Amino acid sequence: MENYRLAWTQDGRDGRQVSAVTYGLSAAEDYKLLKEAQDGVTDVEIVPVKPGG
Repeated sequence: MENYRLAWTQDGRDGRQVSAVTYGLSAAEDYKLLKEAQDGVTDVEIVPVKPGG
């Protein structure tokens, strides 16, 4: 199973933020929608995680 993280930009924070946990693709898509709905969050991406990464 391939795993994914979310990466996004958040107002008031330097650089891109990256999720601390990994998700399956279906869950990553759900969490992306939730993250996009948060105030101050932009440019949400689903990023594949290399094995062991």
